[in-house]
Amino acid sequence: MIKQIVKDVFFLSQKSSPATKADLQVGRDLQDTLAANREHCVGMAANMIGVKKNVIIVNEGFIDVVMFNPVIIKKDTPYETEEGCLSLEGVRKTTRYENIEVEYYDFAWKKQKQKLSGWTAQICQHEVDHLSGKVI
Repeated sequence: MIKQIVKDVFFLSQKSSPATKADLQVGRDLQDTLAANREHCVGMAANMIGVKKNVIIVNEGFIDVVMFNPVIIKKDTPYETEEGCLSLEGVRKTTRYENIEVEYYDFAWKKQKQKLSGWTAQICQHEVDHLSGKVI
């Protein structure tokens, strides 16, 4: 289901709770909502659609990957950049890492590990920040 985008900074600044298998629909809602906002958006966190759960979606160029309870376990090569967000106006400066490794659960609730670099790593870091209530 396509959901409204939350723009309330107070809500977005609250930490999300761990996702469970009962939250699989949140992942499907993120897929639908990202698809509906494709021209303006490359990733989303569940709090952006009003759900305070640790679920994100990242566009990896050819596929959108939903990650339940993502954790960045490695990162290297920091750089300064500016980012925008569908939930906020304008752009803000932030530090990101060129290469990351992220662990998460997929829709089958199997643990996955993925190495990301460049643009997809940046998207993933932005969305993981949302889960901890960090709004750039």
